[in-house]
Amino acid sequence: MDFYFDTSMVRMKTLQFGFTLIELLIVIAIIGILAAIAIPQYRGYAVRAKLVEVENAMATVKSAVSSYVQEKDAWPDCPTIAEVRNSLGVGLGAIGRIPFISIVNGVITVTVANIDTLVNGKTISLTPDRKPDGSISWAWGYSADFPVHLKQRRD
Repeated sequence: MDFYFDTSMVRMKTLQFGFTLIELLIVIAIIGILAAIAIPQYRGYAVRAKLVEVENAMATVKSAVSSYVQEKDAWPDCPTIAEVRNSLGVGLGAIGRIPFISIVNGVITVTVANIDTLVNGKTISLTPDRKPDGSISWAWGYSADFPVHLKQRRD
């Protein structure tokens, strides 16, 4: 009597540890796609946040100019940061993103620095419009070469 052993009926169970090469490549591709989308978005948000800091400082100067006009019925003449500090009492020395500010005929003009190569050296301005009742409204302006997608949207 011969015993016959069929190996096709026996299946060996093996434990699988780790990932296959294709699984690892898919994960790397997904991470690469997410990074390609996220990094430019993050850069844009970081630049906008720094621009908001500049615009908030300008809003403080705007309030001081409005008060000056209400008191003296004339626009302040402040061609430098030092004169803005001395005439209006607004300290901008701690804001390293504003190397130059001037106020001429009520127009506040700021040169932007230390933010990003997209906006460094560009200007942002606030132009007043004095109404007959004595109130002042302000309009934001940007230099012609200022990137459109970084301008703050105003209502």
